[in-house]
Amino acid sequence: MATVTAATAHRRRARAGSRGPAGLAPTALLLVGALYCLFPVAWVLIAATKSPGELFSTSTLSFGTGFFDNVGELFAYRDGVFWLWAGNTLLYAGGGALLSTAVSAVSGYALAKYRFPGRNVIFNLLIGGILVPAVVLAIPQYLLFSKIGLADSHWAVLLPQILHPYSIYLARIYAAAAIPDSLLEAGRIDGAGEWHLLRRVAMPLMVPGMVTIFLFQFVAIWNNFLLPFIMLGDDGKFPLTVGLYTLLAAGANQPTLYNLILTGAFLSIVPLIALFLTMQRYWKTDLSSGAVK
Repeated sequence: MATVTAATAHRRRARAGSRGPAGLAPTALLLVGALYCLFPVAWVLIAATKSPGELFSTSTLSFGTGFFDNVGELFAYRDGVFWLWAGNTLLYAGGGALLSTAVSAVSGYALAKYRFPGRNVIFNLLIGGILVPAVVLAIPQYLLFSKIGLADSHWAVLLPQILHPYSIYLARIYAAAAIPDSLLEAGRIDGAGEWHLLRRVAMPLMVPGMVTIFLFQFVAIWNNFLLPFIMLGDDGKFPLTVGLYTLLAAGANQPTLYNLILTGAFLSIVPLIALFLTMQRYWKTDLSSGAVK
């Protein structure tokens, strides 16, 4: 009993110490980082509420009265082209993230649980691929798609997003930690085939990692600007990022479009926030969550 009491007292002192001056520094740093990231979002939200007359005449952090008017004008602009851009973005982000997650999960599982010649070479190439900036690959990808006649098509934006080295790396790390080799061996002894083990054993255990990969890919594709900007010429295939950029370019001669741009930027953030709120219960950070208890 005395030992337990002493240990409890030690933990209380440790917690109390973490709340002291030394423990406040990391908290303050995180708070500053959060404010730095959230301030642009708050500014876009506030600016989207302002009418054209209020945008440049009122205080930066004061709300306006024109939000619903801005939304109505945005939806009516060019016969609702905003909805077309939003649908394209959902196609690119949703389809690309789903396909990328599936490919990454299977590839990561194979690299983690199978021994075959060249496995380490493939993994090292994936690590090297993480270090290559996307801007370096954009022009070669455009030239390749032009050769096969897929430039200025939805496939030109969707296909390059499927194979993502960092997602395969995450899947490999997660599969190695979350799927016990003993469980796979037990399944093989029971007569289960490799496809059955993948579908019935490995994939359920990898769900938290797959959700993480899906979220990362969805956000990355949703916010991607360079690839669709290079690949696409038809504004009917534009995602929101490129579509809003065209509005911004037109706003140089039509200042009234600035309100539509800000409103569109705010509305484009809402699906990402909703996605994180709905999927966060699946997003488990502990790798032991999929292991055998």
